Amino acid sequence: MLSRQSITDPVAAAAEQFERLEMMTTADRNGVLIFVAPSSHTFAVIGDQGVHEKCGQDFWHALTAAMSAHFKRGEFTEGLVLGISRAGALLAEHFPRRPDNPNELPDHIERT
Repeated sequence: MLSRQSITDPVAAAAEQFERLEMMTTADRNGVLIFVAPSSHTFAVIGDQGVHEKCGQDFWHALTAAMSAHFKRGEFTEGLVLGISRAGALLAEHFPRRPDNPNELPDHIERT
């Protein structure tokens, strides 16, 4: 998600958007949201209950630290690709595709 607004608390803003987009309605509770607010130089990555139970808080801290390192060097594309790749790998490992479980969330960038 890309926000055009200035954000002071990116985790709270991400949680608000997660709820607005009804990302908590997946059967396995495995939604992941990467929230970026360029105008305030902030971002957050949050996951729903099911995915968080599989990876724990350490995964999210490591992921955001790695993304932040890229962002601080001005490597915005690389930081986003890294975040998407690592989150995707986590989802693929713990929630592999099944014929009875279609992709329940859109894969495009939302803007607010």
